[in-house]
Amino acid sequence: MTAVIRTRGELASFLGPLSGETGVVMTMGALHSGHASLLRLARSRVDRLIATIFVNPLQFGPTEDLDRYPRTLDADLEICRAEGVDAVFTPTVDVIYPVTPSVRIDPGPTGAILDGASRPGHFAGMLTVVHKLLRLTSADVAYFGEKDYQQLTLIRQMVRDLDMGTEIVGVPTVREPDGLALSSRNRFLSPAERERALALSRALHACPAGTAEEILAAAGNELKGVDLDYLALTDPLLGPVVPGPARLLVAARVGTTRLIDNAPVEVH
Repeated sequence: MTAVIRTRGELASFLGPLSGETGVVMTMGALHSGHASLLRLARSRVDRLIATIFVNPLQFGPTEDLDRYPRTLDADLEICRAEGVDAVFTPTVDVIYPVTPSVRIDPGPTGAILDGASRPGHFAGMLTVVHKLLRLTSADVAYFGEKDYQQLTLIRQMVRDLDMGTEIVGVPTVREPDGLALSSRNRFLSPAERERALALSRALHACPAGTAEEILAAAGNELKGVDLDYLALTDPLLGPVVPGPARLLVAARVGTTRLIDNAPVEVH
């Protein structure tokens, strides 16, 4: 049985008598096969698994798609049940934020680049809700997809810097057979836009190893049909690139839909 929990009191009662390791997978709903892979991996390890479904208003800017973001709770619960989730915490906004928080998590310099430059305030809102949910669920381990690579990096930094003690596990991006990274926003793409969106994954895999100049040039050649926000090559911690393992990251609009993706590369 998968318990559906909506309040802090219900969550505390669920957690109270339990022992062993607790894992959490945090989502904003509109679950797909990528989320299912996170749940499946977590289920294979932890004694109890909590999924959270909460569309966090703090991480949406004034011109972004908070109201448009898909809400598919019934279908989401079916996926959670199929993956053996013990409890789904699906609170309303006033449960998570009884008052508008005046204190938020500062993401620091890593939160000001890439998506942080395009979406001011996004990562402060994201880290604030992740911090709250880690505390509320008493999670020993939390699983996050690598598709949101900057988010994953910042969560790891927050947990380290604030001595939170939760283990953060990154899970490789799940892709469609044609290479498109799974995303809740893909449903907004028309068939023609979805075809254009494949440019992102083609760019990331155009030159998996080479000099920085070769990797960026090969990727850039694949991105001519989209409205590019950024194409960046960094070290694995999003710092300046150096020879060795690196990360290639891209964000672009296809039609009205903003997509992000990334992949590991090797810089010579």
